Amino acid sequence: MTNLRKRMIEDLQLRGMGALTQHSYVRSVQQLAEHYGKSPDKITEEELRDYFLYLKNVKKWARSTSTIALCGIKFFYEHTIKRDWPILDFVRAEKQKKLPVILSPDEVRRILSNVRLLRYRVCLTTIYSCGLRLQEGTHLKVNDIDSSRGLIHVRSGKGNKDRYVLLPERTLHLMREQWKSHRCPTWIFPARYGKRSNTPVVVTDPDPIPKTRLSRAFNKALGKSNINKDASIHTLRHSYATHLLEAGVNLRLIQEYLGHTSPKTTSIYTHLTAGIIEAASRRINELMSDL
Repeated sequence: MTNLRKRMIEDLQLRGMGALTQHSYVRSVQQLAEHYGKSPDKITEEELRDYFLYLKNVKKWARSTSTIALCGIKFFYEHTIKRDWPILDFVRAEKQKKLPVILSPDEVRRILSNVRLLRYRVCLTTIYSCGLRLQEGTHLKVNDIDSSRGLIHVRSGKGNKDRYVLLPERTLHLMREQWKSHRCPTWIFPARYGKRSNTPVVVTDPDPIPKTRLSRAFNKALGKSNINKDASIHTLRHSYATHLLEAGVNLRLIQEYLGHTSPKTTSIYTHLTAGIIEAASRRINELMSDL
């Protein structure tokens, strides 16, 4: 590890950034250095300007990816090597107002039923039924489950915040059945399950199930389900929030379960519920019926 990388990580730690944010910010500076083939402290402001144009016009990164790159690079130059460059205040990620893709309850169940391996199916079921982010689901630990109260303790979520979410009884049952197949003392969904045998194998693997494997399993199941939607694992979280709202769950509670800081973030789902869409469609059809 170079001294610059070490110092940036320390600066991020001093600012109270979570481990995932630290990794993303450091990676964004690493990508910049690899692009020019030299240490980031040797890069000029003009080169930095050209790099951001490259990301926008050539790479065409999504707004979220561009924002992470900008924040990481800005942090490095402003806080780690103390360069007050106007370009860092000038660059902004392109604003987007996209509505998330939503799956119906039937579509969710069709996808889950097409996931072949038990550990992937139960992990995806947990992510949907508890409204978890991808890493929150893959990194669930045995001691995060409060079965007596029917809760999951989500630790160090986005913004390094803890929260509790409701754990449905059916999901708890599936998690228990899945856990019996490996009996890992740490992870609910460990990366490896040991040797195949007729008896459960105790797994001491210190790593959780890789996110890439779970994503591949979801994509394969989506293809088998013949659902023509641009869905991802995160779509399960959007669908969870929408389905709760359609079931009459208070928006403030949904905000807590999702771990949203602002109610504005959660309110987007009020535009996506079937009841609201159906009512608007009925009224519009009435208005346009005599055209």
